[in-house]
Amino acid sequence: MTASVFRAARPRCAVRRLSGRVAHIVLAGAAGLMWLVLPGMTINSGTAVALPETRPVTATAAPRHDETSPGYLALPLVAVGTAGVLAGYAYVRRTRRARTRTTPGGGPAPPSAPRRSPPPSGELDRRSTELITLADDWVRTSREELGFAEARFGAAAVEPFTRAIREAEAELAAACRMRERYDHGVPEDAAARTQALAGVVGRCEEAGRLLDAEAASFDELRGLERGVGDALEVAEARFRELAGRTGIAASTVAGLRERYGPAAVASVTGHVELAKDRLLLATSRLNRAHQSADAQDPAAAARHLRVAEGAVAQIGVFVHGVERLAEELSTAERLVPAALSGAEADVEALRHAAESAAARLTAGSPGTPGPGGAPSRPSPGAGADTAGASGATPAPVPGASSVAVPVDVAAGELRARVTHADLELAHVRVHAEPAAGPYDPLEALRRIVRATAPAGTRRSGVLSAAEELVARSALAAADDFVGTHRGAVGATARIRLAEAWRLLPTDPQTADLLARQARGLAEQDVRLHGNPSAATIDPSAGATAAVLGGILLAEDPDGGPPACYGGPGTRARRRPKPA
Repeated sequence: MTASVFRAARPRCAVRRLSGRVAHIVLAGAAGLMWLVLPGMTINSGTAVALPETRPVTATAAPRHDETSPGYLALPLVAVGTAGVLAGYAYVRRTRRARTRTTPGGGPAPPSAPRRSPPPSGELDRRSTELITLADDWVRTSREELGFAEARFGAAAVEPFTRAIREAEAELAAACRMRERYDHGVPEDAAARTQALAGVVGRCEEAGRLLDAEAASFDELRGLERGVGDALEVAEARFRELAGRTGIAASTVAGLRERYGPAAVASVTGHVELAKDRLLLATSRLNRAHQSADAQDPAAAARHLRVAEGAVAQIGVFVHGVERLAEELSTAERLVPAALSGAEADVEALRHAAESAAARLTAGSPGTPGPGGAPSRPSPGAGADTAGASGATPAPVPGASSVAVPVDVAAGELRARVTHADLELAHVRVHAEPAAGPYDPLEALRRIVRATAPAGTRRSGVLSAAEELVARSALAAADDFVGTHRGAVGATARIRLAEAWRLLPTDPQTADLLARQARGLAEQDVRLHGNPSAATIDPSAGATAAVLGGILLAEDPDGGPPACYGGPGTRARRRPKPA
């Protein structure tokens, strides 16, 4: 604060010093001017001055000197010049002292700190992707632990922490959007691109700061360091519930595979096995939490409880993913007949539009022979259809309320779309027959909604419900995979997933496509990452799965501290104290 006061006082001090110097110069100039003017005033006066009478002398009078001789003028000019030189020297000297002095008390100035140059773009690029991955982990981990606090204290008690997570999510979403645009070449200017990367870094750091600011209050609410008894009861109750649902989920997956085929359940393949791994981890850590509490070691008990809570939370993700897919497949199966009917109506509208466009092009061509062999000339209406087709404003197609066709689309393109739609719908119609055997109704809906309208076109009615169901299913599956494998998933998959969530309300088809890409990228990251080395991770019950799932931070031989509510400064705060 003192330094800021000094900096604020410097301009005022400089103004005062400058005013003093100006006053000195003006005073010296005025003195010189008076010196020049005064002799003239006395020489040219017309008033006689009375002198005392003197006796005559015989000596010869000395010759008179003219008061306006050059000697009288040179002396004031020299004085004025000297004053100006002295004032200029004082000004230069004070300016140099002000530049080298950092404190108002004089004395030798401390050496100024070197100016930090901005990091190179390559470093910013790496840092921005690293922070996106970390910030996504901070948000996901905080949301997991928040669920257990809410189950114990209620939604009202955890509202400040919920709000912090929402604000951190908004910062992360903005960072992902900026990075997505950057990866697509926006902006193009080199300086602006560097600034965009700096913005990504700043947004992610702000997300971490928001969570760190509430971490201490969150710990105070939970009170795990004072005892884990009540929190253990909440975690164990949730554990027992999910253990029962895991067995049911295994039967559900088997039934879905038999009814809809292996492709329909590909998004949840392995969920039951992963849930069992997390059950093993939770069992081990809940027991160790009890042992630490009995040994009067609340810090160790809190640490083991947090690992158990992370495992239980991911069991819930795996089990709920199976249950959600079963509901989505059932809903999609009911929507397929109605979606087929709606799509066939749209195809008929497209076919009518193709025929109308071909007729307009034929009638509007100047070289087309008309009746009697004379070239036909377009009518005013036809001219409006063809000449007005230069704009990109879509016109509604007669007979279809949900499809808008640009009037400038060539007839050949419309015919190609009709042919493609006919083939897609025929494929769905054949596979949706009961006699055709198992089929994936979600994939059938995906083909239906893409057959009659390109991405970016908003639908209405049953087709709108169909494309939203498909997109939400793909998004939820990708989000589950990233969250439960966050120890290995990189930034690209997370950025793609964030963009898919952003586009879901306005462009479900593109959101569906991006979600499927994000899932593929995440699976690739996991395959490249592999399992942690046995040389660095203790092969105790579930430790490898905990590191892969981001429950443990993989910083120590036993897997590291558990990830907790908070940002970069607090998420590893339950690290064991060194012996």
